[in-house]
Amino acid sequence: MRPILLSALLAGACLPAAQAQTVDELVAKNIQARGGIEALRAIQSLKASGRMNFSGGDFSVDLGIVSYNERDARLRMEASIQGLTQVTAYDGREAWTINPFQGRRDPERMSAEDAKSLQVQADIDGPLVDWKAKGHRVEYLGTEDVDGTEAHKLKVSLANGDVQYRYLDPDYFLEILVVSQSMRRGVETETETELGNYEKVAGVYLPFAQESGPKGGRRGQKILLEKVEANVEIDDALFAFPVAAK
Repeated sequence: MRPILLSALLAGACLPAAQAQTVDELVAKNIQARGGIEALRAIQSLKASGRMNFSGGDFSVDLGIVSYNERDARLRMEASIQGLTQVTAYDGREAWTINPFQGRRDPERMSAEDAKSLQVQADIDGPLVDWKAKGHRVEYLGTEDVDGTEAHKLKVSLANGDVQYRYLDPDYFLEILVVSQSMRRGVETETETELGNYEKVAGVYLPFAQESGPKGGRRGQKILLEKVEANVEIDDALFAFPVAAK
């Protein structure tokens, strides 16, 4: 999916190459490269829309997607095709889903274990911002090759017990790859997500393209955002478990 920095490179808005050897230095450079802490904290909500493609073997499916994210750790994601819409949401306390693709049209609460990944995604700033206050632990593991780039590697031990390895471009300090490790029902899973096509939204660089899949395997899920809006009004009811279903 590279080159992955596009507008960020063209605008020259990110930092020049530097030798950063400590966690604090790298996190500070990442925050500055994204737009700075003030710009990040000024974003109270995000609404994004675009396309998602699932492919594998002989099949390929395209879905329209919409996501809503609020600063107080609330998230809702919708994926639609042929009149059916899958919903996955987190209201800051509990997660729930509607999955008509599996014949389930009524909302169902998700287990606390399954909600872990949504808790992380709902953090509008990402885990590196204020990581100590959030209860995470971050370690710098040096550099590692990512598609020919010697990227800075940060190990992020999340407060919920999951682990992420976040790779920063050595020249511009934006994240180019995230490897996530999680334990679900006694089984460890490891996925990787490549990030790219950074565009500026309300003064903050956000990745408009993602490719995900099992580590070392085929990245069969591709997301391409077409529009992202910041600080839009979002009805709180979108995140809550549907009243009629309670």
